[in-house]
Amino acid sequence: MQFNSFHFLCFFPIVIAVYFIIPRKMRYIWLLCASYYFYMSWNPKYALLIAFSTVVTYLSGLLIGIINENNGDSSSQLQKSVRLKKWVVAGSFTVNLAILFFFKYFDFALSNVNRILTAVGISMIEKPFDVLLPVGISFYTFQALSYTMDVYRGDVRAERNILKYALFVSFFPQLVAGPIERSKNLLSQVEKAHTFQLWNYNRIANGAVIMLWGYFQKMVIADRVALLVDTVYDKYWLYGSTALILASVLFAVQIYCDFASYSSIAIGAAEIMGFSLMENFDTPYFSRSVKEFWRRWHISLSSWFRDYLYIPLGGNRKGKVRKYINTMVVFLTSGLWHGASWNFVVWGGPTWLFSNSRRTAGSDQTSGEHEAFV
Repeated sequence: MQFNSFHFLCFFPIVIAVYFIIPRKMRYIWLLCASYYFYMSWNPKYALLIAFSTVVTYLSGLLIGIINENNGDSSSQLQKSVRLKKWVVAGSFTVNLAILFFFKYFDFALSNVNRILTAVGISMIEKPFDVLLPVGISFYTFQALSYTMDVYRGDVRAERNILKYALFVSFFPQLVAGPIERSKNLLSQVEKAHTFQLWNYNRIANGAVIMLWGYFQKMVIADRVALLVDTVYDKYWLYGSTALILASVLFAVQIYCDFASYSSIAIGAAEIMGFSLMENFDTPYFSRSVKEFWRRWHISLSSWFRDYLYIPLGGNRKGKVRKYINTMVVFLTSGLWHGASWNFVVWGGPTWLFSNSRRTAGSDQTSGEHEAFV
């Protein structure tokens, strides 16, 4: 169900009412049930995928925790433990990314293979089946994989309660559109949900205001602007330069309000229940450079790529050439994350070039990896 649907407007008050009156120790179980209902409202079969991803990453965390507990004192035992943990992380990433590839990129890969086969005079491969993209699969896959990496790094302890971990992966406010949460933030709050003071007027009112702002961004700004933008873009050859420029400017407003509105609604809904989600958009159009823009646009995604792709690749620790290669890999991957088509891949290249261009004489002199990436 979408946030701006009648279904959600009925669903959310019911969830809140029950959440506020049930025993404290039952809160996370109720939210887990509500989250799976929310996700299954799109397609009940989707629940099997998110459950499978949850089980794989949960077991990966447990295995890493067991390996840590059985570490020996000798250097050979420590090296063996590190190797085992790396294999566990590799297995978790391989399984989850393979599922993501199959559902999101299989058609794209097959179409490109067929283009190559056609070019060399070989018969095309017929599509064996239709693959329906599960809603939110990129978001919850990245969130689950970040947990595996956090446990491996020792940033969090392996969660023993599979239901609490399942709620972390499937928490409905941010399940299908972000922000992509970290285990250090959201999972730790799930652990403490029974201690939340629910009847807090200021918190509830603030959460409601944030939700209303999100609905205003989506329904009043984005959806209204879309009427003009779609009209011009659908038959752009009929309009002059003024109309095309205006439509392009308004499209920038539309796409921002579309993305930011869902994050605002998610953050507000979570706050009403006592949860604090990370900020996802920080007035990016007021940025002074492209680098700053990417620090303030879809913050949870760009920081995910920084922490779980850019830094593991070596970040800026292995020289300037390697730094640029790593940044290029991140932006190309980010392009593919947004959509399975070449236009998104091409979009990643120029974005990288702009992000790495020197704006001032000292703009490239950064002291750490957090500053070196975007």
